[in-house]
Amino acid sequence: MSREPRTQNVTTDAGEARITWVPATTAPRLVLAVSHGAGGGIEARDLKALAAALPAHGVTVALVEQPWRVAGKKVAPAPKTLDTGWRGLWPALAAPGLPVVAGGRSAGARVACRTAAELGAAAVLALSFPLHPPGKPEKSRADELLGTGVPTLVVQGGNDPFGRPEEFPPGAYELAEVPYGDHGFAVPKRSGLTEARAMEVLTGAVTGWLTSLG
Repeated sequence: MSREPRTQNVTTDAGEARITWVPATTAPRLVLAVSHGAGGGIEARDLKALAAALPAHGVTVALVEQPWRVAGKKVAPAPKTLDTGWRGLWPALAAPGLPVVAGGRSAGARVACRTAAELGAAAVLALSFPLHPPGKPEKSRADELLGTGVPTLVVQGGNDPFGRPEEFPPGAYELAEVPYGDHGFAVPKRSGLTEARAMEVLTGAVTGWLTSLG
């Protein structure tokens, strides 16, 4: 695989999806496939930070755009349709012959959790996992996170209205906190933490965890 970023369109049962490949700059050892949330795309600050930081550590980053985004729609479809799109992408993600870590932010994290076991993901990276809708902690989605069946890392903003780190239940997963971060990992100026530093916290946690996977 060339070390220059490239895009690949993939036909799924939910429509045409797109992968932007950011190849490892050292000997590749795994693929991290990460998808966006329900309200944005692969330009999200956390996905961009990971794509910039991880290739130097032997990780090829695959930034996944779900069919609804590729089609230019503004609103994400039902979770079942998101899962269909992700399943259809999986053969392309696995094609390099490397272990694939399934990941995503927000709605994308939920998709990765729900499908990890059936698709044979090596692990799951859940960025800004939406544990519950804002203000509705009784509507928990913890079962999705607890049911991945594979090593799982959650990276959560300290002030995420969809679930602060202290709200997460005990379970067989790891959790890293980006202090003061909201659902998009934005940090307020008064916190004294810059966006660059917040992203260093995030990429450092993910890099260390991926290294621990072997």
